[in-house]
Amino acid sequence: MRIELTVNGETREADVWAGESLLTTLRDRLELPGSKNACEQGECGSCSVLLEGELVCSCLVLAAQAEGHDVVTVEGLGGAGALHAVQEAFADTGAVQCGFCTPGFVVAAADLLRRVPDPSADEIREALSGNLCRCTGYQKILDAVHQAAAR
Repeated sequence: MRIELTVNGETREADVWAGESLLTTLRDRLELPGSKNACEQGECGSCSVLLEGELVCSCLVLAAQAEGHDVVTVEGLGGAGALHAVQEAFADTGAVQCGFCTPGFVVAAADLLRRVPDPSADEIREALSGNLCRCTGYQKILDAVHQAAAR
């Protein structure tokens, strides 16, 4: 089946099979490898994207469900040639280690800061609770979100 959706502000089309996840479509059909395929069960958050402005695990959304909708991936967060404040803060604070979880954390943090420009530490922890990291111990990630909020 052929679907059309808007990804990072650009109308895109893809041929997908009925049971294909949005994650597979983004990575394999649309060549947007930022969202990572880790657990395929919505438990780790590595594949997080914004679908119509809502944070979702793209491994749990069928590509066909995104038909006609707006999707923003980690690649689409920044402006023309510029990084998003969260992306800059992750780089500045050393919050990126192996990088596998980073796209999901960045998208979730950007979503939080869009909704709550000056979040408390508890609000940050809650907003990122759907994302797992096996490398950093989370402190640098929390520091990055605080830094991005300050910008």
